[in-house]
Amino acid sequence: MNDRKRHVIEKAHQLFIEKGFQATSIQDILDYSGISKGTFYNYFSSKNQLLMDIFKTAFRKMEIDRNGLLHGKDPGDPEIFISQIEFQMYANRENKIVPLFEEVFFSGDKELKQYIEVGQMKILRWFSDRLGDITDEICQPYLLDAAIMLNGILLQNIRFHRKANGEAASLRTVVRYSVTRILNMLEELALSGEQLVPPEILDTWLPVSQAEELDWRIKVQSVISRMKKLEYNNNDHHKKLDFIEEEILRSSSPRKFLIDSVLVSMAAIDKNELSELKALIDENLLEKA
Repeated sequence: MNDRKRHVIEKAHQLFIEKGFQATSIQDILDYSGISKGTFYNYFSSKNQLLMDIFKTAFRKMEIDRNGLLHGKDPGDPEIFISQIEFQMYANRENKIVPLFEEVFFSGDKELKQYIEVGQMKILRWFSDRLGDITDEICQPYLLDAAIMLNGILLQNIRFHRKANGEAASLRTVVRYSVTRILNMLEELALSGEQLVPPEILDTWLPVSQAEELDWRIKVQSVISRMKKLEYNNNDHHKKLDFIEEEILRSSSPRKFLIDSVLVSMAAIDKNELSELKALIDENLLEKA
């Protein structure tokens, strides 16, 4: 994204927060950002597209920083998951994402509502994947149920905790309380065998062919998290996986030749996860000169 387009996105974001999305006209955006109508339509096909780019820009930064909290840490540590959720909620609050979401839903605009629904499915997939990192394999069939419940419990607990405590309300207290309840509930579900929504249906709700698909870096991190839990991995393998994770998540220009050399050094491991990781990197990361 060039600097001028980023400038327009930032200025429009400010306007949408101050005036509301519906009340802000394209002319308001032109005047506030100092661009012509032709330049606007060179960057965005519509005001809706501009709003979607605002969401996309905010979420991309949030996801990189949120996933970075996991680097070098144990993916099975619930405290890291709690910190990630807390960070995500503070980022959404700072960017005034919830008021914009609410305005979109009340507007009835089908295009924007569909876009937001895709975003909600991405959150459910992330919740499900991270709960899978924390729990045993026996919990796998119930992860989507748990992700759906966690999403709803967080929203309502935050709402009423804030109503009861005002400015003294602690976001981390709510997140830890909610995550702990869900982890306990997952153990109960695994024992009872009760399932409401099968996890494979998420592939229907959020298909790979979806225009707004999951960022490949998140998929890479999910595979690496699974690999670190496997018995055949040792400290040397963990260090190599940490290097790959750092290179992909933190570098603006990941060095594929270095990543490939690390993967080659792990080639003796004949495991599906290693093949999946290599395929993701080969498909999405172009060789740098």
